[in-house]
Amino acid sequence: MFQNASEESRTSVVERASDDRPRDSKQQSKKVSLIRWGALALALIVLTPIAWSYTSALRAPGTDSIGARSVEWLRSHGMTKLVVEAERFWYSHHRPPRGGKPKGGIPGAGTTQLSSAPTRVKSIAGPALPGEGIWRPVGRLAHGRPVLYITAIRPDPVHTSLLTAIARIDTTVTRTVMYAGFQEPGGVWRDMAPVPLGARASLVATFNSGFRLQDAQGGYYQEGRMIRPMVDGQATLVIRPDGSATVAKWGRDAVMGPGVAEARQNLDLIVDEAKPSPALNEDWSGRWGYTLGNSTFVWRSGLGVTADGSLLYAAGPGLTARSLANVLVAAGALRAMELDINPEWTDFVWYNSPDRAHSQDVTPTKLLEEMQQPADHYFYATSKDFFAVYIRALGQ
Repeated sequence: MFQNASEESRTSVVERASDDRPRDSKQQSKKVSLIRWGALALALIVLTPIAWSYTSALRAPGTDSIGARSVEWLRSHGMTKLVVEAERFWYSHHRPPRGGKPKGGIPGAGTTQLSSAPTRVKSIAGPALPGEGIWRPVGRLAHGRPVLYITAIRPDPVHTSLLTAIARIDTTVTRTVMYAGFQEPGGVWRDMAPVPLGARASLVATFNSGFRLQDAQGGYYQEGRMIRPMVDGQATLVIRPDGSATVAKWGRDAVMGPGVAEARQNLDLIVDEAKPSPALNEDWSGRWGYTLGNSTFVWRSGLGVTADGSLLYAAGPGLTARSLANVLVAAGALRAMELDINPEWTDFVWYNSPDRAHSQDVTPTKLLEEMQQPADHYFYATSKDFFAVYIRALGQ
């Protein structure tokens, strides 16, 4: 009897303890569950706007790649330094090849230098390859004569398999128009991408503008609206009331007044008085943007003006700001500015109409086939501002 009672007592104690432990465990589990749900709710509150913002950026109109949209979204959300460091790491481990010859040779190598064409551009890399530096007319004629010539040269004597393409635009018979992008500068404009169908019958070329406004270190003036104030001393693409354009040092070569219809600034001049800027010798200079600076080998583009007022556009891979300046000087630039950099944002397209009866139906051709954007991308919405060149009507 005594032993059975003891066993019964022990069994009762064990059962009570067993009953207590599940209650404590359930309470603890409930607390953990509440914490987890609370953390999840907090994460959703924080991350939902971010996810919505990023998704909206990916779904925005235009032809920009997912990579380009992602990078621009990061820049817009305070992560420029992270992007710059990632880009610098990538380019430091993917330097352009040394030596060799351009794959496929120089475009238009069989072209003969026409007597009416600009003077052949002297090779920077050494003895000229067949076709190197020879100007050939492309695209539309204006009043019976060419308005656009293109050529290509090797940008330095070390990276001899690379080509930098150059376009030369006659500004006496063309007009340049600044087009706004839906992000840069944003808002609603009369001249805003895409290039309208009705304007394409006289379209000569389109090309990229400069850095994002927050990185360009200068002003933006379009259609009588000053989005960012002009900065004295900065490199500026100035469009006059008649549509002719030039590259100027603001405050010296151009000032705000009746002679300026539109203006877009981007950093300092890389060429002045037909010579590369001495500051280009600095290993790192914020004067040409903190985005990769001036010494990283990367896709770059630039715009210059010659002594006779023609515009020169140059772009290619494996360029430093210095080698870009050297190319523009070799092509005859009196003054020049860097435009945008990186393969997604450097592009120049020229146009022709196969059927004169339907001149608005144009065929776009990239200045360099390696340029990443599709040739017709200015016929769609674009995130960034750009420039279009048209044949000027007689009497304008």
